Amino acid sequence: MKSNRILLLLFLAASALIPAQENKLVWKPAEPGYAYRFPQDYFNHEDYQTEWWYYTGNLKSADGRRFGFELTFFRQGVSRAPAGSKWFVNDLWMAHMALSDISGQRFYHEERLNRTGPALAGVDAQSGMVWNGNWQAHIAPQDEELRGVGDQFQFALNLTPVKPPVVHGQNGVSRKAQGEGHASHYFSLTRLITSGSIQLDGKTYTVDGTSWMDHEFFSGSMAADESGWDWLSVQLSDNTELMLYRLRHKDGSIDPFSSGSYIDGSGKATFLSVNDFSMSPKSGSATLWVSPETKAAYPIKWHVSIPRLKMAFDVTTPLKTQELTNNLGPSYWEGAIDATGSRDNAPLSGTGYLEMTGYDASRNAVIPR
Repeated sequence: MKSNRILLLLFLAASALIPAQENKLVWKPAEPGYAYRFPQDYFNHEDYQTEWWYYTGNLKSADGRRFGFELTFFRQGVSRAPAGSKWFVNDLWMAHMALSDISGQRFYHEERLNRTGPALAGVDAQSGMVWNGNWQAHIAPQDEELRGVGDQFQFALNLTPVKPPVVHGQNGVSRKAQGEGHASHYFSLTRLITSGSIQLDGKTYTVDGTSWMDHEFFSGSMAADESGWDWLSVQLSDNTELMLYRLRHKDGSIDPFSSGSYIDGSGKATFLSVNDFSMSPKSGSATLWVSPETKAAYPIKWHVSIPRLKMAFDVTTPLKTQELTNNLGPSYWEGAIDATGSRDNAPLSGTGYLEMTGYDASRNAVIPR
């Protein structure tokens, strides 16, 4: 469930570069019955218009300094016509990199947009690479590498999955609304043991921790009456993981296709329908963070309850200022979180990431896809 802000940038660029007749295309919708194949599905799906590879994680250095990080790659299809030259635009590529210096209480983020062209950005299954300039992910079944070089920070990380890929949703699709096309094909690597280095302010930190990877592809997702979503992933102290998202209607109600997945210690996933869980912001002004830039009010304290799992926990963030702003599109909040609660009366804790879209009322915060 990732950023419509980024899609808006892609659409703006696409409309400027591609003749109108080229956009009259039929892209494949995400439909039930899709049979996943690994490792093939780690890579490109050109018949679908939108695709992303999304990495987030929580890391610590040897001296206890805590970081959160993101590295994401987005592909937006704009044409399926045969390329007339190596500069012909079939796809646009967006990438986003962020670092949460939690101990230092600072947040950094950078973005880039590239058109298809000779080695500018893309995905190559043969080499296992997804890249945008010098930001890259090397994907392999037993090991992954992330590299990102920004103006203010950089990182080099090695990620090792300890559980198999988890397919979200039911019958091969993750539904986002009623009706045809409001769905995606969506899978995750929910626990990646991570080590490497982060460079910040002229200092190199050796870090380790855990990461999460999402891969999603589709040609339409949200419905016109939906205003945004709240999504979280949590890696819990009992070696289980949880992904939940709730889709908000413009009238404030929650879409019945909101759902999630619970992953047990062996890697087995259980589908969670909207009736299986509650994910609610806590009340009171102290639970909100108001952005000084956009004036958006984000709920940064949540309560999650899953009665069928005898699980309940509170979600908080160690760094409030994890909003991603942009002059061309909607702003949204995404950052590192902590979870504290219990399962079957036993203490439970964890770390993860939370994303909240559609709270920036200063502009069209979400566009239906």
